[in-house]
Amino acid sequence: MEDAHYALEDYIHFLKVERQLSHNTITSYKRDLVEYISSIEEVGLAKLDEIGRSTILEYLHRLKEDGKSTRTISRHISSIRSFHQFLLREKVTTQDPTVHLELPKLEQKLPRVLSLEEIDRLISSPDRAKPQGIRDTALLEVLYGTGMRVSECIGLNIDDLHLSMGFIRVFGKGSKERIVPLGRKAIEACRQYMEEVRPRLTSKQKTEALFVNLRGTRLTRQGCWKILKTYALKAGIQKELTPHILRHSFATHLIENGADLRAVQEMLGHADISTTQIYTHVSRTRLKDVFVKFHPRA
Repeated sequence: MEDAHYALEDYIHFLKVERQLSHNTITSYKRDLVEYISSIEEVGLAKLDEIGRSTILEYLHRLKEDGKSTRTISRHISSIRSFHQFLLREKVTTQDPTVHLELPKLEQKLPRVLSLEEIDRLISSPDRAKPQGIRDTALLEVLYGTGMRVSECIGLNIDDLHLSMGFIRVFGKGSKERIVPLGRKAIEACRQYMEEVRPRLTSKQKTEALFVNLRGTRLTRQGCWKILKTYALKAGIQKELTPHILRHSFATHLIENGADLRAVQEMLGHADISTTQIYTHVSRTRLKDVFVKFHPRA
């Protein structure tokens, strides 16, 4: 099925250049579609136009039999649908077999969050008498104080930080720019880091990166995770902690304290408000837990 492989190359190029999707997203699409095309080849189809709705349904049924989760199958459907829509738009094919193909209903898993007390313990854990502790405090304050993704945080440059005006410029998915306010504590921590620590760490390196490692080069995703796990252990936080849990905590705590959902959507960089609405469910669940725990007639 030679035409499918050429078409896939064109589609991946489209995702990179036109859609400007992240490397991880493109890798995910490619992995799904390589598996899909291999499966189509196995059933003996020679051309993309020969693929029908029943062929795709059989492929999805096979995924289910292989023990793939509903979430994984849903992702495969999204990848396949987007690919076929591209093929039709580019006139590679004359029909889209994914029309009326429904996504399986997903179980809505509520994101895990830290309590305010756990956040305080975590951010208080670094030793601010040491340069590394000052940097780590600034990093934790920014991650929790802005709700940005870890990839966005490590991608920050010094020009993105505007301490006097109290905001930070973030480049999210698809290089979309957004402005996120910085709280007083995050501003104080970043100012101390910028004045006392970063110049020392970058004295032998030229870099625009805001957060750097002890060698003076841009902090990596793995380095950020390692920092977080170190302080989670020090703070006695039992749950597994990831940068994304800080993002979930940021959004949940805002909504619990009455923040407007649209404002939270803007700060998180969500394209669709339905993605942000999950945090209202988290907030209600937490309220119910408090009620059950403390009300005498619960």
